Amino acid sequence: MILTTTPSVEGREIADYLGIVFGEVVSGVDFVRDIAAGFRDLFGGRSQSYEDELQNARQEALREMEQRAAALGADAVVGIDVDYEVLGSGNGMLMVTVSGTAVRLR
Repeated sequence: MILTTTPSVEGREIADYLGIVFGEVVSGVDFVRDIAAGFRDLFGGRSQSYEDELQNARQEALREMEQRAAALGADAVVGIDVDYEVLGSGNGMLMVTVSGTAVRLR
């Protein structure tokens, strides 16, 4: 499956547009990560635990979208958009959503 942020696949023609597909992941951030991130905020530096959580959530959302596109018979998903939101009381949840158009290629 080809996944791309571009509106087309170079060298291929889109034969059919199968619809918009989505992948969504809501992930909780745990207490230990919050403490570690708080220290990094205080002393400077990057928060590896949050970065890892963000990467995992994004990959999971992309996998989910890809599975939904495959169920439609798609060869590719074009025009992919990735969005991030912080949710919940105290901003303890991370939501990653991806969307794009499932297409069949020639």
